[in-house]
Amino acid sequence: MSFYEQPQRILLSAKAAYMALTLVLALLFNLLPWRDLIGLPDMVALVLTFWCVHQPRKIGIGIAWFVGLVMDAGNGALLGQHAFAYAFLAFAAIALHRRILWFSLWRQAAHVLPLLLASQLLMLAVRVVAGGAFPGLAYFAGSFIGAALWPTATFLLLLPQRRPESVDENRPI
Repeated sequence: MSFYEQPQRILLSAKAAYMALTLVLALLFNLLPWRDLIGLPDMVALVLTFWCVHQPRKIGIGIAWFVGLVMDAGNGALLGQHAFAYAFLAFAAIALHRRILWFSLWRQAAHVLPLLLASQLLMLAVRVVAGGAFPGLAYFAGSFIGAALWPTATFLLLLPQRRPESVDENRPI
């Protein structure tokens, strides 16, 4: 079955409160005391990318910058490190959102992977320029795991927007 033959579902509009809740939950996940674990995905980057792809008019670069500043303050990182990377990530996701949505979930994940890697590269560049040490190539494992989580995140974050399965024969939409 090709993409064109797959049944498409009409989704309800996303509520701003739900989008804010998911960003806050992702932020709380990132602020738990396990930031030194290798391979842990940046959930804020993943959720931010998701909302910038699916709702580019509601979540944008300004919100990404603010969430990045909160992340910097919460982690004790160099102020602006996450903000810069998240703003770039939001810009790139908004710029590519129409292209990304055209593909299946696993191909979307393949498009999201370079965005997450670029975000991590920017954070690493800021850290190294400020005098930090290079953490090794295992630092980028979180981007690969985050991209692998894209189909699951898509399913979970779109759950409240799905219409019920019952279809009225008189109103097909």
